Amino acid sequence: MTSPIHTVCLVGLGYIGLPTAVVFALRGIKVVGLDVNASAVNKINKGETHIVEPGLDDALRRSVDAGYLRATTTPEAADAFLIAVPTPFREDSAENVPDLSYVEAASRAIAPVLKPGDLVVLESTSPVGATEQMADWLAQERPDLTFPATHGEDSDIRIAHCPERILPGHALTELITNDRIIGGATKACSSRARLLYKMVVDGDCIETDCRTAEMAKLTENSFRDVNIAFANELSLICDKLGINVWELIRLANHHPRVNILQPGPGVGGHCIAVDPWFIVSQAPEESRIIRTAREVNDSKPEWVLAKIHQAVAESTAETGRTPRIACFGLAFKPNIDDMRESPALRIATRLAEIYPDRLDVVEPFAETMPAELVGKANLVKPSKALVDCDILVLLVDHDNFKAMPVPARRELKIIDTRGVWSR
Repeated sequence: MTSPIHTVCLVGLGYIGLPTAVVFALRGIKVVGLDVNASAVNKINKGETHIVEPGLDDALRRSVDAGYLRATTTPEAADAFLIAVPTPFREDSAENVPDLSYVEAASRAIAPVLKPGDLVVLESTSPVGATEQMADWLAQERPDLTFPATHGEDSDIRIAHCPERILPGHALTELITNDRIIGGATKACSSRARLLYKMVVDGDCIETDCRTAEMAKLTENSFRDVNIAFANELSLICDKLGINVWELIRLANHHPRVNILQPGPGVGGHCIAVDPWFIVSQAPEESRIIRTAREVNDSKPEWVLAKIHQAVAESTAETGRTPRIACFGLAFKPNIDDMRESPALRIATRLAEIYPDRLDVVEPFAETMPAELVGKANLVKPSKALVDCDILVLLVDHDNFKAMPVPARRELKIIDTRGVWSR
C-alpha cells in the first residue's frame, strides 16, 4: 500500500483540473487527463488550452511536448486519481440542493481501472459526506476490492478529500504555494494523499478526516460570502442615504481591526456563490447568517437592474428615445474569462430581454458572445461603446477598464457597481 506514485489521473480538465494536471506534469510526474469533452481533449493533446488562465498556455505546451501530460476520453490505469468535476445545484430542486451526479459519473467511470494500492481523491467542492458517497459508488462497481468503510486502514483503495483553494487568475502559483487540507477516510488514507500532494505543493499539507476537510472548504467560502454581503448591504444603505460607499469603506478601513471588502453587482463563480448553500441544505435551522448573506448577494443584481431601469426612464424622458446601454464586463471576477454564476452575465441577459436591440457588451476576455446573449447583444470595443451608448454599466473591474479615463460625456449616465469610475 505504500508503493510509489508514478502516474496521476486528473478526472475533469476544467478551471481546476487542467491547471492541477499541468502542475504535476511540470514536476516530472506522468499525468493522464480524463474528460468527456472530446474537443477539449484534442486541444490539450495539441498543447492548446480551452480556458483562460495566465501562464497556462506555455506551461501546458511544455508539459505536452515533454511527454508528461496527455488527455483522453477513456479511463486508464493510474496510481492516483484526482476528481475535479462540477458540483452544481440539482435542476429539479428549488432548495439549492447539491448535484453529485458528475462525481458519481466520474467515480463509476474510473472504477473498472482501479487496482489495490490506488488512491482516489475528491477535489470537487462538495457537501459533507460526499467523499464517503464517492467511495460507496466505487465499492458498488468493484466488489472485488476493499474500501475504508469496511476494511479501515487495511483497505485496498485509499480515499481522501482535498479541496482546491485557488484564486482564478493565479492558479499555477497558488496550486504550489497554498496550504492544502488533506482529509482521509482513515489515517493511512490521509498519509497516502499527503505524500501525493507534497510532490508538488510547497505549502503545508495538513491532515484531518474527510468530513472536516469538506466542511473546511465550505466554511472558507461562506466566510467570504458573509463579508461580501456586508459590503453589498452597505452599498444599498449608502445609496439610500446619499453617501459614497467607496469613500466610506476607505475611511472605515483605516481602523486597525476593520477590513471591509468591496461591494459589487453580486457574487459569482462556482465556489462562493454556490458553496454556502451546501451548508444551508444540510443544516437549514442552524445556518441563519449564512443563508441571509446568500440572499443579500443573490438579490444584488436585481438592485443593479432597478438602477438601470431608472436611468433608462430618465434618459428616455430627456431625449425622447430609448437609450442604448453598454455593459462593461461579463466575467464573475476581473481579468479572467470565467462566467460561471456571474452576476454580470445575469444582469446583461436580463437587459437584453427587456431592451431588445439596445444592448452592447464590452468583455475583453471573450472572443465570442456567451450563448445567453447570442443574437441579443453586440460584443463591441470600449471605444465604440463610449461613443454609441447613453448608459454605461460597469459590472467587472477588469484592469482594462481601470486604465480607461473616466467617461466624461455630459449626457452619459453611469452606473458603476465596482467603484472604478466613481471613487
